[in-house]
Amino acid sequence: MTVTFTLDGNEISAEEGTTIWEAAHGRGLTIPHLCHKPSPGYRPDGNCRACMVEVEGERTLVASCIRPVAEGMVVRTGSRRAEKSRSLVIELLAADQPEAPHDRSSHFHEMADATGVAESRFPALDKVRVPLLDDSHVAMSVNLDACIHCNLCVRACREVQVNDVIGMAGRGHDAKIVFDQDDPMGASTCVACGECVQACPTGALLPATVQGDSKDYDREVASVCPYCGVGCQISFKVKDDRILHVEGADGPANENRLCVKGRFGFDYVSHPHRLTVPLIRRDDAPKDASADVDPANPYSHFREATWEEALDATAAGLRKIRDRDGGDALAGYGSAKGSNEEAYLVQK
Repeated sequence: MTVTFTLDGNEISAEEGTTIWEAAHGRGLTIPHLCHKPSPGYRPDGNCRACMVEVEGERTLVASCIRPVAEGMVVRTGSRRAEKSRSLVIELLAADQPEAPHDRSSHFHEMADATGVAESRFPALDKVRVPLLDDSHVAMSVNLDACIHCNLCVRACREVQVNDVIGMAGRGHDAKIVFDQDDPMGASTCVACGECVQACPTGALLPATVQGDSKDYDREVASVCPYCGVGCQISFKVKDDRILHVEGADGPANENRLCVKGRFGFDYVSHPHRLTVPLIRRDDAPKDASADVDPANPYSHFREATWEEALDATAAGLRKIRDRDGGDALAGYGSAKGSNEEAYLVQK
């Protein structure tokens, strides 16, 4: 069932249950938002009040991310009253942000730019109340001096990934994000899926490899995670031919989500011991299973080859064993780290 309403002077139709924010977003309108994440699994919360719009006939502004459209509703997203309210919310939150942003390209700073907030007129949080930074986790940094209590990380951990490690403790002015029983992140039961990092709009939670700007990369490379056969889609952020960090992409298997391996397990790509070309044993190398081959210098026993030469040599060796000892003398190893296509070939 559809409903018809007026959005910024235009009469439009939307499915019943659609929120004002969703309807506006679907038509290319930008309404600032902080606690709302338009991704699968995230429910709108309406707690940040950065997405306020005006509805004709109503005394107060409404949060567009949680207000469903209704028949005959007249909505103004760009009224002076709504824009002033949204910019004031951003300005109040900006007052407590650190002078040197942990992530100057964060969603919060994008929203501040969109609402014209360059600085705040309001006093900052007392320095004695500024949370200490937490670098106890090997893969993620916790910078709660940038936290705006949007609860996105709590929903990411509790509702999306169902790990329930992150929560909100305290009340009022003393409220804060905690891990388990207020443990350091590195000592908590966190499984390092990194969903909270991808959800955080301010840089309060970041990959440990990000220093000041999460968009300081040369290019993005869309790919599929190589660690197993699930087929999670990922986006590599690459600079100087090195992977800086990884984000989940919206694929049918993962819907932006990743596990610890898919998000943080790519240091090996730049490891000096990584093999980047096919190698064939040298003719003068000893054929001894106990030979000590230095992974930093495989050329003491191997030489470079083309893929064609390497595959031909492998096929010839397998045929030799089959012809000499029969098919039962051959075996292959399969792994959960293989793709579905590789698993199919091993099965054959």
